[in-house]
Amino acid sequence: MRKKIAILGSTSSIGKSLLNIIKKDKKNFKIELLTANTNYKDLIDQAKKFNVTNIIITDPDSFKKTKIICKNKKIKIFQNFESLKKILPKKVDYVMSAISGIGGLLPTYKLIKHTKLIAIANKEAIVCGWSLINKELKKYKTKFIPVDSEHFSIFSLLKDNNTNNIEKIYITASGGPFINLPKSRFNKIKLVDALKHPNWKMGKKITIDSATLMNKVFEVIEAKNIFNVNYKKISILIHPKSYVHAIIKFKNGLIKILTHEPDMKIPIFNSIYYKSDKNLKTNSLNFSILNNLNLRNVEKKKFPLVKVLEKLPNRSSLYETVLITINDYLVNKFLSEKINFNELIKLIYNISNLREFQKFKKIHPKNVKEIYNLRNYVHLKLDALGI
Repeated sequence: MRKKIAILGSTSSIGKSLLNIIKKDKKNFKIELLTANTNYKDLIDQAKKFNVTNIIITDPDSFKKTKIICKNKKIKIFQNFESLKKILPKKVDYVMSAISGIGGLLPTYKLIKHTKLIAIANKEAIVCGWSLINKELKKYKTKFIPVDSEHFSIFSLLKDNNTNNIEKIYITASGGPFINLPKSRFNKIKLVDALKHPNWKMGKKITIDSATLMNKVFEVIEAKNIFNVNYKKISILIHPKSYVHAIIKFKNGLIKILTHEPDMKIPIFNSIYYKSDKNLKTNSLNFSILNNLNLRNVEKKKFPLVKVLEKLPNRSSLYETVLITINDYLVNKFLSEKINFNELIKLIYNISNLREFQKFKKIHPKNVKEIYNLRNYVHLKLDALGI
């Protein structure tokens, strides 16, 4: 029987990787829904190639263009996620949430009730809204798999182990393009340099987050949320080759390490073929990397944003939304070359520590709307600063 699936953000790099996997095994999958924001041309092309009858395109202008192009086609076009009950009257087998940014929170939240299993690659949804997502997962008995390579690795290493048995979780970071660059030369960093990640092919925004190590700050928050462990039990280790993705030290003395090539295809493949015996062809074990892992602690003077973690509350709060919004806002300024790399780091750190934002550490998110309203509020405050 064919697996029924839906892909949120099918035109993203994660979405495209998943479709490439499905393309090689079409007989076992039926795609019920594909979604995108503005990339309507790719979305229409995907719908044709995979015989998908339902698509959602959320950008108003792109929606109009899609309606014109698909006027005489058998594709049903929707502009939002209000028609999910009509599109997916019965639970599908698998949903991939690959929409980037905080805008992916609401669609992810809404799809939980419509699937037996949801794989989430949307970092912001887990960072800002995990308490809400987890509540829905339990309510609708939906299984969850994290797709970030680090969190999929932790998920794989834990298996049947109780999280109470964890002594320490180590998440690895390549250190980005500037791991070997002296701090004194950070003032000469150009945008083009920051976009040259040594190991991963990613979007511009996440590539900059990797260069500042803010990406790892968010990944630690994700790990704390998903696996329900204290921040004190999670550490970041620099590992330039991105071959080891997670290490767990258990209270019984055992230490487990998970390695794989720096290719998102591996966690994506394992999420859609969860608990199956499907094979994925990869390269042989890389002994040269294993014999020279070069693991080390983060230089906090060089990458000060990791210090943000030292003052975060262990209980989920609205401050995580503040942090993501400030980072998104300032990374966009850097990508527009309105601020330099040193200013980016300094502004994220200083603004996130302002008293008017710190107060949100004491407030627990009640619903998705509250998170979006706060994002808009923070944007207005940042605009007022005139950066």
